Amino acid sequence: MFDMKTNADRFTVEIVKDSLVAIGEEMFHTLSRTSMSPIIYEVRDFACGLTDAKGQILTQGNGLTAFIGMLSYMVKGVLEKFGEEGLRPGDIIIVNDPYGGGGSHLSDVGLVMPIYYDGELIGFSCNKAHWTEVGGKDPGSWTTDSTEIFQEGLQFPCVKLFNEGRVNEALVDMIRSNVRFPDLSIGDMWSQVAALRTGEKRFCELCDKYGKQVVMGSIEHLLKHGEQLSRKAINKLPKGTFEAHGFIDNDGMGTGPIHVQVKVTITDEEFICDFRGSHPQVKGPINCSYTTLVSAVRTVFLAVTNPSQDVNDGVFSPLKVITDKRSIFSAERPAAVSTYFETQMFGADLVWKALAPVVPHRLTAGNLVSACCVILSGTHHDTNEPFLIVEPSAGGWGAGEGLDGMPGQFCIGDGETYNVPVEIAETRYGVMVEEYSLRADGAGAGEFRGGSGVVRAYRAMSDGQMLTASFERHNFLPWGYNGGMDGSRNEFIIEKANGEVAGPFGKYARFPLNKGDVVRLITATGGGYGDPLDRPLDKVVQDVINGYISLKQAAEIYGVILDPVTFDVKETVPQRQK
Repeated sequence: MFDMKTNADRFTVEIVKDSLVAIGEEMFHTLSRTSMSPIIYEVRDFACGLTDAKGQILTQGNGLTAFIGMLSYMVKGVLEKFGEEGLRPGDIIIVNDPYGGGGSHLSDVGLVMPIYYDGELIGFSCNKAHWTEVGGKDPGSWTTDSTEIFQEGLQFPCVKLFNEGRVNEALVDMIRSNVRFPDLSIGDMWSQVAALRTGEKRFCELCDKYGKQVVMGSIEHLLKHGEQLSRKAINKLPKGTFEAHGFIDNDGMGTGPIHVQVKVTITDEEFICDFRGSHPQVKGPINCSYTTLVSAVRTVFLAVTNPSQDVNDGVFSPLKVITDKRSIFSAERPAAVSTYFETQMFGADLVWKALAPVVPHRLTAGNLVSACCVILSGTHHDTNEPFLIVEPSAGGWGAGEGLDGMPGQFCIGDGETYNVPVEIAETRYGVMVEEYSLRADGAGAGEFRGGSGVVRAYRAMSDGQMLTASFERHNFLPWGYNGGMDGSRNEFIIEKANGEVAGPFGKYARFPLNKGDVVRLITATGGGYGDPLDRPLDKVVQDVINGYISLKQAAEIYGVILDPVTFDVKETVPQRQK
């Protein structure tokens, strides 16, 4: 039980490995508890992690699964620009370049800190967090109608925020002068710095306790172990090439529907996702970068191979992601990217759709896919101060082998994120939350039915508010499979105080709202699995009693006629007698 390379027994190696994971979690909680913005401390739109000296991710504390992989690309971008010789203890680099260096959109600001021990670079502490504001033409810094990156906010092209421990005050002043909510943005920046320093401190303490050689050897073991687990899981998967295609509604600027496709090839050694042939990058802001596509695919790769596996770069050694240059999945400067998350999630959904029929024990039918993001800005009715809501919406997930779909969950990339609580929303923002309920529309029928979407309604409490929202999968529904029916669409409507109704919409930039107007956000119900006529009678009855389906749907879709008062079964169609 002795490791000759690390001079440590295997138990110590495992303890060091688990300590690294714990450091990532501590960094995560440090950032969450000290941040200024609800999108971070409530929604948890951020991630923290440690890498080795080469930029390979060792551990990651996740709010957003969409950031899996971005941190390692971010650190490698820093190394590419500065090299080891250009970095010093106390340096912190700021980066949000969408096209390289682990970028997504400008709102996701990354910080990277080199970690030194006895004068040697041993790793990096890093994080990425969604700032409420980075400037740009629209409040909240993302919109559905930007046409180039320069409209979307401040760009940080991998520059030093701290130089040997001294903050770059000129850069901080530039940030303060170019964002609409400087206290939030600067406050979140300092929270990220605190998390980085927590990671640095704990990493060095680990070296103090066990010795640098043991820690470095444990890191090598961690990466190799992750690779071994993935390759073992791949060996159990069906081999072959599996294809899927789909359509993104539009780019927000009139281009659409937008065709996307994937070929997933699984061999004894590799898991290859080939997106070539998908649409070129477009004028509107739904383009995503290659690194964001990789992060999306990594999420599904984990779901298929080993969902409980701790994340490190070794885990993803068998994975290869291929796409055309300047495609909608690999955008290049100066393409607009502010709603990149829509296309990123479609990349994940394509791989999901291709593999669901062959690994039904792991992957369900189609889900809401879209982050269904909302920006609502205006003036608070009590304080007369400006406010800004930036948040995703929950929706329905698909049914699968042996289980109904989960209701009211966030999209694939949002992961462990949350809505802003009603109490926080009504206190900090100029709105009243009129409704927060399940969307029980009966869609996604099957032997196992799709999970319900949600309805969330905001009533404007002041004049002059503006709504921007992106609800993809508005025209193309969550897919059912194995005989299951499709789910319902994502949409939002505006009910004006004078009784007029606008919508339903899938995307809209800066819709004007006045006092008394209600924004009703309605998300998709997931796709169904299996023939609806195979759903057990008792479950159909309970679905009617609980309001998930109507009496009419029970009769027409499930072939069960119920007494409208007692809910006793009066009649079933002959097909249910099989």
